Amino acid sequence: MSVDDRYYAHPLANVESPTVGESTRIWQFAIVLRNAKIGANCNICSHCFIENDVEIGDRVTIKNGVQLWDGLRIEDDVFIGPNVTFTNKKFPPRVAQTEAPLKTFLGKGVAIGAGATILPGLTIARRAVVGAGAVVTRSVPPNAVVAGNPARIVGYVDTDAKYQSEREIISAGDDVGVISTRVRGVTLHRFPLITDIRGSMTVGEFEKTVPFAVKRYFMVLNVPSVETRGAHAHRRCHQFLICVRGSCAVVVDDGVGRQEFLLDRPEVGLYLPPMVWGIQYKYSSDAVVMVFASEYYEAADYIRDYNEFLDLVGAAT
Repeated sequence: MSVDDRYYAHPLANVESPTVGESTRIWQFAIVLRNAKIGANCNICSHCFIENDVEIGDRVTIKNGVQLWDGLRIEDDVFIGPNVTFTNKKFPPRVAQTEAPLKTFLGKGVAIGAGATILPGLTIARRAVVGAGAVVTRSVPPNAVVAGNPARIVGYVDTDAKYQSEREIISAGDDVGVISTRVRGVTLHRFPLITDIRGSMTVGEFEKTVPFAVKRYFMVLNVPSVETRGAHAHRRCHQFLICVRGSCAVVVDDGVGRQEFLLDRPEVGLYLPPMVWGIQYKYSSDAVVMVFASEYYEAADYIRDYNEFLDLVGAAT
């Protein structure tokens, strides 16, 4: 049993730390060093090792065979699958004898699949998912799903059927118009496409088919397929995206719902009002995205921290 009755430690576990939260369970052959901090209602499975400078939040599950080294910070509601590997230095001691341990952060609600490897000094942001066997070499943004070696973003959580249903709606007929989405204020727009022997043309009108006056435009092109763009919201600026060549996926998020769309035709555009988080990724090699904006560039209009965005959206609702 544990040193007190607030938590359970298996008789074959070695728990030196006095900082273990209520109702946490620590199983056989687990070792917890003295300065480690473990929250409440955690489940530390067998054959785990937790070093001194490790902080673990509440309701964290750590499956068998995981070693948590100095510098690791784990927030609430994290799941770490069996045999996940963490490191806290980029090179072995013979190469980097004086290198201090690097800090690695796992945000609230992160899930890491079995056998993944997390390189040191990274942040796996809130509710991100790391696939089994992935090798994570770069920080992972909020809500992203990464897989592979090196790990790349392959999707985002809670986007349901992604863009398939919206594509079917758009493709079902030739009607020009506006399609509502599940994300507050975001709409899909289909423009006229006029085709004859001379070629094709599509056209829209500002403040009509594009629902605001435009003060600025920019184009995004030559994006490596592994990269994401956007990952921010605007306080005042409205934006309208058209993929004029190739394709890219766009994830929109109002802090409550999230939805993904594929822009792959120049007669289809996506409207993003202020206070909607937007991400573009999965660019095809030939993709060119045209973005119209309602405001001149102003750095202070950007919200680049997802936690700050959630706070602001919560304050506004």
